[in-house]
Amino acid sequence: MSLDQEALYETRLELAGFLVDAFADYPPEKLLDRLLDGAVTLPEAGVSEELDAGFEKLRAFAAENEGRDVAAVRDDLEREYTRLFVGPRPPVLPHETYYRDDTDFRGKGLAEVEASYSAAGWSPPEEYPEEADHAAVELAFLRHLIQRQRRGAEEAFGFQRVLHETHLSEWVDDCVRDVLANTDEPFYEAAAHLLSGYVAFEGEIAGQMS
Repeated sequence: MSLDQEALYETRLELAGFLVDAFADYPPEKLLDRLLDGAVTLPEAGVSEELDAGFEKLRAFAAENEGRDVAAVRDDLEREYTRLFVGPRPPVLPHETYYRDDTDFRGKGLAEVEASYSAAGWSPPEEYPEEADHAAVELAFLRHLIQRQRRGAEEAFGFQRVLHETHLSEWVDDCVRDVLANTDEPFYEAAAHLLSGYVAFEGEIAGQMS
């Protein structure tokens, strides 16, 4: 593997990991430490419109919280995550079956998502309490496929193409619009823009390689 390929895999996995953390629960202090200490190097503009917007929002988040206690920042994000995604009556439900017109919320479409995981020999980690169609779980599956690709498993590109064509790419932009319409917290605005841009980026890779 060339250095450029290795760097690309590192970037893909880092973005996937950030998005899993952002949507699975309120972010861990370790991630916030890195963001607020400047330990995360964010690309300059020119990647894509959505990714650029996400990185800019992360810079705004870091600047807004510079010098604050990390635990206090996490408490703020916990409250916003709960309001946005947990409720009661959350304005955003980041589940594929909520946004799909061809299935009921947590209905038969849930089994179809689970079947995609099973076909690739993967099951969601036990630490993810959400249903299989939750954004964080689908992103964790994508991360798993990227890790397999990095190890040379070419069939993982085919599984990724199916993930995009039948699941992930079919609903995330609608979810992103709802997140952006319901929060002015830079961290979650960043997560929304990065989700849209990252899924589009990965969809292009899967289409080219599978």
